[in-house]
Amino acid sequence: MRVVVNAATSADGKLSSKRREQIAISGPDDFDRMDALRAESDAVMVGVGTVLADDPHLTVEEPERQVARRERDASAHPARVVADSRARTPTDARILDDEATTYLLVSEAAPAERIEELEAAGARLVTAGDERVDLTSALASLEREGVERLMVEGGGELLFSLFEADLADELRLYVGSKLIGGRDAPTLADGEGFVEEFPELELEDVERVDDGVLLRYAVE
Repeated sequence: MRVVVNAATSADGKLSSKRREQIAISGPDDFDRMDALRAESDAVMVGVGTVLADDPHLTVEEPERQVARRERDASAHPARVVADSRARTPTDARILDDEATTYLLVSEAAPAERIEELEAAGARLVTAGDERVDLTSALASLEREGVERLMVEGGGELLFSLFEADLADELRLYVGSKLIGGRDAPTLADGEGFVEEFPELELEDVERVDDGVLLRYAVE
């Protein structure tokens, strides 16, 4: 499986404000680029914090890209994946509609009644890990389901966990011309932070997009 992390941050590295509300950091050209990347992917993944804060749909917006996916015998939209250790995803979340298959990655600690409710709402449950989702095991399960190219859109806790587990292959980072600030505002990689060994990135390309820059890194 190839894991491509895609994110947009402010010039000071923030994903959103300290209120964790969605903020428009990039513009129409970057939104179109992101839509194209979704269309190229077998699945799109976020953490449950993103679902609770933004209620994303995670579908392909451009109709021509949906048609192109169907022409290569794929569904119109990639599958949707949520890392949700305690099964906190609301049963009325937009990602649980019938537009695409949705996988919820949960741990053994997820309440049985919540799992039943989410399965009834249409989610496919993948259990991996005791207290938290074991991402290595969970992604291996997704690969067995046919997910060969996974796009990850955030948030910071999930991205840190992916880098920590050495699961990310590529980082596509849009840096916008905006300052957000706040010591409690989420960053690209939150979690516990690295203190001894730090993931190494190799810068492969820099491109101006909208009023910002798109950086493309390979994860070494």
